[in-house]
Amino acid sequence: MNILVVGLSHKTASVEIREKLSIQETKIEQALQQLKALPHIEEAAILSTCNRLEIYIVAKETEQGVRELIQFLAEYSHIALAELRSHLFILLHQDAVMHLMRVASGLDSLVLGEGQILAQVKHTHKLGQQFNGIGTVLNRLFKQALTAGKRVRTETSIGTGAVSISSAAVELAQMQVESFVDYRISILGAGKMARLLVQHLLAKGAKEITIINRSIDKAWELAKQFPEGKFQVHELTDMVKIVAESDLVFTGTAATEPLLDKSHLAEVLPRYHHLMLFDIAVPRNVAADVNELTHVKAFNVDDLKAVVAQNQEARRQMAREAEGILDEEVDAFEVWWRSLETVSTISSLRNKVESIREQEMEKALSRLGSEFGDKHQEVIEALTRGIVNKILHDPMVQLRAQQDIEARRRAMQTLQMLFNLDVEEQYS
Repeated sequence: MNILVVGLSHKTASVEIREKLSIQETKIEQALQQLKALPHIEEAAILSTCNRLEIYIVAKETEQGVRELIQFLAEYSHIALAELRSHLFILLHQDAVMHLMRVASGLDSLVLGEGQILAQVKHTHKLGQQFNGIGTVLNRLFKQALTAGKRVRTETSIGTGAVSISSAAVELAQMQVESFVDYRISILGAGKMARLLVQHLLAKGAKEITIINRSIDKAWELAKQFPEGKFQVHELTDMVKIVAESDLVFTGTAATEPLLDKSHLAEVLPRYHHLMLFDIAVPRNVAADVNELTHVKAFNVDDLKAVVAQNQEARRQMAREAEGILDEEVDAFEVWWRSLETVSTISSLRNKVESIREQEMEKALSRLGSEFGDKHQEVIEALTRGIVNKILHDPMVQLRAQQDIEARRRAMQTLQMLFNLDVEEQYS
């Protein structure tokens, strides 16, 4: 069995490509079932965020597993294989393990050290278990990655004051207008990203904020979390009217199709009224064609890179501190992985030797006759068990400790051949 990850991120693909490969939570169960049904995939977990789609699998055979996974992504996204491959990265075993550790720790994020990704990795783990995509191997891997992410945040200062995608969007908006005091601001959505938008807008001096959401109750719940702010709340049916009356609009909903496009705005937006849209959703909430309107300027998550670059240098030293923690967690997983792979061979060897011991004990005791006392039997039982344990001890220790994967597999094959072992793969 081999662990691998195939995916794409803000480093390898534009938002136009990422949104085609975004897998919404409502589709995770079906996607995991499709992946598990493929011949060479044993386990699967899907991490889908605004900046990345990564699918972690345990494959019976690496090359076939990669091929099946890429084919799945091509069919899901309706992107030709040749084009899709240019945006994908493929990492195998230890590289895949380290990558997930880095992701969970915020070291691979657009915003270095951002805190939301740890919760997203945890949610991926939960959904993978809930929908039976994750088995023994990925369960252990994700638990180890979550431990790594928590350690990095508690043992280094990388998370201190870390900016999020939402706060970067607010910073980008402030670069355009300097002060929010005299601007009419609206937020489309009322989820986690919207909550962070409200938090950072208020901190930067925004006075009034309008929240537009499908569920007006949820919008009011968000507003009540910030008693220091002044809010208006509207249903989604009022969206176009409210957007047309706004100066700055932030969008971050889970909609799978754009909610605003050129035709919507052209009908209601006066030519003299300038509007800026900051879309941090993937798939995008704002269609690219709105930029064809001369009085509208739209930004998406890829436009945040300039803002993020200003904050990166100070965090790079913190990231180097975190790498040592990740090395420890990867080593811990590797120790478990090596022992897991050897379980079947060691178990079969012990069972065979124990079976021989029991048979020979039975023969010896039958020759000694009934007058041979129970106490003597106990001594011989302990003697033979001790001999078996001492003989098996060194081979088992050496087999578990072998770090070279191929050398370990050759050693197991040799043991299986020499002792004529009947080994069934098991992960427990």
